[in-house]
Amino acid sequence: MFARLGVRPAEADLTVVQFSTAFCGPCRATKARLAQLQATRPGLAVVQVDAESHLAEVRKLGVRQTPTLFYLDRGGRVVGRSSGAPRPAELTALVDARAGVRV
Repeated sequence: MFARLGVRPAEADLTVVQFSTAFCGPCRATKARLAQLQATRPGLAVVQVDAESHLAEVRKLGVRQTPTLFYLDRGGRVVGRSSGAPRPAELTALVDARAGVRV
């Protein structure tokens, strides 16, 4: 399912797949926070998916609101999911638990 979206989880300790829509304010804020985290976490990969352009995947994955984030381990297993904008501290803690901070 995720491979069709260009997701390659084997290349990172943690891959975050964010489903968003163009006019979603919380989506933009979450995207910006993920970009900040990605700059300092070498094991983090982020894939942005336009929900409106991938309706089949949205339906199959049960995405009901944006942003919806899926957290995949290196083996491609979903190790977490969140719907709605996660609080910055929660997002940072989740990423740090799996993707490490660059020193």
